[in-house]
This record gives sequence, C-alpha cells and structure tokens, in this order.
Amino acid sequence: MEQTRVALVTGAGRGIGAGIARRLAADGFDLALVDLTEESVADTAADVRAVGRNAITIAADVSDRDAVFAATGRALGELGRLDVVVNNAGIAMVGQVTDATPEALDRLWRINVNGVVWGIQAAADAFRRQAAGSDEPLVRKIINASSIAGHDGFPMLGPYSATKFAVRGLTQAAARELAADQITVNAYCPGVVGTDMWVEIDQAFADLTGAAVGETYDKFVGGIALGRAQTPEDVAAYVSYLASPDSDYMTGQAGLIDGGLVFR
Repeated sequence: MEQTRVALVTGAGRGIGAGIARRLAADGFDLALVDLTEESVADTAADVRAVGRNAITIAADVSDRDAVFAATGRALGELGRLDVVVNNAGIAMVGQVTDATPEALDRLWRINVNGVVWGIQAAADAFRRQAAGSDEPLVRKIINASSIAGHDGFPMLGPYSATKFAVRGLTQAAARELAADQITVNAYCPGVVGTDMWVEIDQAFADLTGAAVGETYDKFVGGIALGRAQTPEDVAAYVSYLASPDSDYMTGQAGLIDGGLVFR
C-alpha cells in the first residue's frame, strides 16, 4: 500500500502559506503547519482535517535555526515521514534603499534569507536520515518562496528584492549540492497576490509616497497581462506541481507565477 506523503509548510497561518497547505491536503498530503504561534495555524489545520488529512501545528520562528530543526524533527517524529518542505514564511519591507536601517535590514534578512537556509538544511538532514537504509525510490522536494522581486529589483522594494534574489541563488546552489541525494530544490515567484502582505505593502507606499490607499495595488494589478490580481490558490496550484512526481526532473528553477507581470 502506498504511504501517505507528508509536507511541512512554514508561514502556513494565512495568505499564500495557508493556500499551499489547503491545496496539498487536497492532493492527499498530511501536513505539518508552522507559524509563529500554534493558534495562528488553527484555522488552516481545521481546513486540512476537514478534507480528511492529518495536520499538526508547530510554533517556530524561522529565523531561529534550532527552532527550524526542531520543527522538522517533530514533523518527522509525529507524522512518520517527510517528503516535501515548503519554505514559505517571509516578510516585506517598503522604502528606498538609501533609507534602510541596520535593524530593519537585519530582521528582513534573518527571516527571508536565513530562514530559507535553515529550512534547506533541516529538510536535507531529515531527507537524508529517511533515505539511509531505505530502498524507496522517491525524489523528495524542497520548495522556496521567491518573488517577481527576485527577478526584477522594484523601486521602494530594494532590500526585499535583494532577499528574494538571494533565495533564487540559494535554490540554484542547493539544487546542485543535493541532486545526488535525490532531493530537488525549486522556488516559486508570485506577483501581486490579494493577501494581507499586499495590504501592508500598499499602506506603506501610501505612508511613504503620499499615494492614496489602494493606488499602488491598483497600479501593479493594472500591469498584469491576465487582467487580475492573483489568489493564494493560483500560487498553490504551481506549488502543487513542484511537490508532485510530475516535477521530479526539475530542479534549481525559480518559476514566475504572476499572471504576466514580469517576463523572462
């Protein structure tokens, strides 16, 4: 009998992370749901269980390496295996490069970049331990959150763009390093998603530039070829592919899923 596959998703309490968790549950995965508090992922866990899948909730700060390794270890111990790790957690930062402060840069980098490094390390460790002594011919997956801002440096989003460019570099390097272990490493690059993060970005643009609330969001959406903002479900559909056997021969890529805003 084929075993149920298990995925761990960070930042699973809302937005894209919650959408990814719900889609993977619909695909038949059991889920380890990670966020800053267990309460913040309670609703996502309820959605996962409502479709008949198992879910555990884990509180962890992804900028803390020990916490990330503990979360991965708990997922492996309680759910019995681990097949996919989605390093989704991240924050935005709006402002000119010339105005960036050491404190803000440090926090942004610790979460968006260090958090991905720790997630890659913890996933690779768990995957290698499972592979030892097993003859299961299974490709395991690490999936990282980049962004359209990891392909283009956007004004007022310079430091954020830098972190997402860094995720692309980490994805490529880790893909080369882990290929011999039958571990693929890919990234997804969303555009303008109608989530709380974009509400915060729009408000920050309004505060810093004097633009009306909603104006920045509408301007970005107006540049999308498909004519609408994307949803967490749009992003989750692509992550579903990256988590599936259909993508077993794909590694080191950072695919744009943005409705046609940035073209490469």
